[in-house]
Amino acid sequence: MDGSHNSMLKNSLDVYTGSMQIYQKEYRDEGGYDYLIYDNQKIFKILNTIKEIDSFSSRVETFGIVSTDNESSAIMLTGIDFKKESQITKLKSAQRSGIYNSDSNCLYMGENLANKLKLTQGDEISFVGSAIDYSFVADIFKLCGTFKTGMFEFDSTSAFLNRTYFDSLFYSQNTSSYIAIKVNDLEQNNKIALEIRSKLDAEYRLYTWQELMKAMVEIMKVDSIFGYISMGLFFLVIFFVIMIYGFINVSSRIKEFGTLKSIGLSDFDIDKLLLFEMLILTTAAIGIALPLAGYASYYFEIHPIIIDGMSDMYKDYGIISDAVPTSFDIFTITWNTLTIITLNLLSIIYPIFYVRSFTPIEAMKHV
Repeated sequence: MDGSHNSMLKNSLDVYTGSMQIYQKEYRDEGGYDYLIYDNQKIFKILNTIKEIDSFSSRVETFGIVSTDNESSAIMLTGIDFKKESQITKLKSAQRSGIYNSDSNCLYMGENLANKLKLTQGDEISFVGSAIDYSFVADIFKLCGTFKTGMFEFDSTSAFLNRTYFDSLFYSQNTSSYIAIKVNDLEQNNKIALEIRSKLDAEYRLYTWQELMKAMVEIMKVDSIFGYISMGLFFLVIFFVIMIYGFINVSSRIKEFGTLKSIGLSDFDIDKLLLFEMLILTTAAIGIALPLAGYASYYFEIHPIIIDGMSDMYKDYGIISDAVPTSFDIFTITWNTLTIITLNLLSIIYPIFYVRSFTPIEAMKHV
């Protein structure tokens, strides 16, 4: 479960979001060209001083209408540096046809949008929109590549254009709708975010992935709750299975316990005997199971399970990778182990009271 969540999160961040994003503080509420970042280099200098940042990229988003001879659609056109984006996102890995990067008027378009417009490789498409100074923009683009991330709305409305060509067309030099950032260690993301925020001017705001992907975070929390409920039921089944076997073991040895009581052992001594037996069995079982299970968890985290032939289906659900990893986490392994030890020890309580219910003579005569 944890491995799937980590994989889901990583894939979602890698598709397009990144670890965090910087906006002009009113952009996400108001939108539009009035709230763009108009000095990229100032922010780039800050980001270049933070060694924990792996890479970052400026993006400019605009909206317009694209048309072919028979079809038309609204579109979100984004100017990006394709080379930098390949370091932050999986847009390149999501490529389905054509080329990923071009310096000319080539569009890298969502496959669903291309299908909607009935476009094939090399077809021309007209675009109408506005530059960031609100002047009229019209151009003819070519479809040079398509991608499929599995996020239906994104694939149905998005296209990307080389940033150099985009800037010349929309007058967006040194400007961003926002700046996407990828950090080296996602676990340090909040700490890095605090450092960046302390250096940014008040006119800018930084959003972490938890804020950008709040819906997914909530879904994973709910999924975890149901996962722990399932885990609890699984532990409950284990507890009763162990207790039943413990009871069968004890009930077949009633004469033995009667003999031990008749030679002077007290009920407390018998209790300790049963407890130590269970402790020895539990220690032996965990001594075998823990290294094997731990190694399996570690191995499949480094070498995730790959389901051959399932890649396309996974993409339909928004997952670029078809790998299914585990999560080797010492804390999780520890609390699982301690839970099993506790359940094993608790399972001997009923057999202990069962043995205590017999007097020495009754126990010796037991069949």
